[in-house]
Amino acid sequence: MARTRLRDLIANRRVAAALTLGFASGLPFNLPDSTLQAWLSTLDLDIKTIGWLTLVGAPYAFKFLWAPILDRYALPVLGRRRGWMLLLQLVLAGLIALLGMQAPNEAIYAVAAIALLIAFISATQDIVIDAYRADTLRPEERGIGSTATQVGWRVATWITGALALILSDVIGWRNTYLLMAAIMGATVLFTWSAPEPERVAPPPRTLTAAVVDPLREFLGRPEGWALLGLIVLYKFGDAFALKLVTVFLIKGMGFSALEVGAISKTVVITLTLLGTFVGGIFLARLGLFRSLLIFGILQALTNLLYALLAATGKSTTLMIIALGFDNFAGGMGAAAFVAFLMGLCDARFSAFQYALLSALASVARNFLGPPAAYLVDAVGWSSFFTITFFTAIPGLIALVLLRRQVDRLDE
Repeated sequence: MARTRLRDLIANRRVAAALTLGFASGLPFNLPDSTLQAWLSTLDLDIKTIGWLTLVGAPYAFKFLWAPILDRYALPVLGRRRGWMLLLQLVLAGLIALLGMQAPNEAIYAVAAIALLIAFISATQDIVIDAYRADTLRPEERGIGSTATQVGWRVATWITGALALILSDVIGWRNTYLLMAAIMGATVLFTWSAPEPERVAPPPRTLTAAVVDPLREFLGRPEGWALLGLIVLYKFGDAFALKLVTVFLIKGMGFSALEVGAISKTVVITLTLLGTFVGGIFLARLGLFRSLLIFGILQALTNLLYALLAATGKSTTLMIIALGFDNFAGGMGAAAFVAFLMGLCDARFSAFQYALLSALASVARNFLGPPAAYLVDAVGWSSFFTITFFTAIPGLIALVLLRRQVDRLDE
């Protein structure tokens, strides 16, 4: 009976849509960020310039600001969620193609502006896809639906990360970005075939209500502000270490873009997916608080492996070990952290609140590029990664202090 039920869940259209739309969500993520960093690292650009360009990911930190607009208003085709998705996917395809047509050495400001637009539209697409998934999946489908989303997202980020780096060595960066744009354009087929929610919730009557009510509910909780602090701090050390990891491997350690794509990025997706599945198993057995604490400690410790690689010098074996352990721990941490964010959301306002909380969680990832670059320039790569280990400690302390509130989410 259990096997039949699981097979039925995996085969239904709603879970299939979670998988394919997870792919659509992940596809543009790397292109204005780590993949662009790899492209720029192969050119004669200094690390400070590359560090400043990492700020193009800022829209992910602020996407909650325009999330209420997407809740309040609908386009005249394909319903409130799918209509927005289709439009955004077409715009993304055009912008990715436009980015590939640029010459960064001659037009760095144009590259930065286009990359920022891609990140903005991509973040907006994430808002709609998250809301669609919350609206569509039945309660018994949410677990398998979340896993399907992660699988689709990781496969897409491997394509625009690992495969893109490999292709760049064969067909060049321009053709690589044009190919990624074509794949992005094809995702409109996923949106077109995705089912509408069984129950279509009415949109908020006013834009003000779409903003005020969810904020009032969350911040009105006695522990609301402290939980927001925990969300920002929990992945701070991990985000600090990983912000320039592609630059570290290519510019700092001397690995080629082909090596990083073929080895490191493949290790990333494999070990992250494995860590996600293992994290889900341990999450069910250990509970949310202990999982967050153990996985958070492991994430901090793996930063020291990068420090060892930097101190030792170029070593393919050590690179694989560092990336493998880091992304395995990161996958486990992601499984617990997403469950934590979902548990914090009030069902009445899950679309806006999830956008807000996930945006706060990305603050460190989106704004640490410039300080990370300046710190590397000042102290070197080995000392930099050692420092990132210590920056993870405040988040773990905050978690321990808020144990009672976290434990309530398991009840």
